[in-house]
Amino acid sequence: MRFAIKLLISVCVIAFCTWIGHKRPTLAGLIAVMPLTGLIVLVWLYLDNPGNFNLMTEYTRGALWGIVPSVLFFLVAFVCFRRHLPLWIVLCASFAVWLIGAFVHQWLLGKPS
Repeated sequence: MRFAIKLLISVCVIAFCTWIGHKRPTLAGLIAVMPLTGLIVLVWLYLDNPGNFNLMTEYTRGALWGIVPSVLFFLVAFVCFRRHLPLWIVLCASFAVWLIGAFVHQWLLGKPS
């Protein structure tokens, strides 16, 4: 039952962003990347693992540094859209850059401090 609630809330956030995006695309973009998703994950992690602050610390560290690949994704998408490239090219290029950034992210965070 808990999984179904998690799924429903997550789907509602995405559906809301899509709905608002038709009227106010910049607001939808802000909502989509705001810490709302991180907040939801923090709540789910805490409820599933109460008192495990090491898990919470590691998650927030990964999320904090994960901003860099996400910024790269949107930067590439922005540049591609400005050049009027087809959606599939924009998505492939953006995802490829994000994927490289994600591998670097995991490599850097996986190294012992």
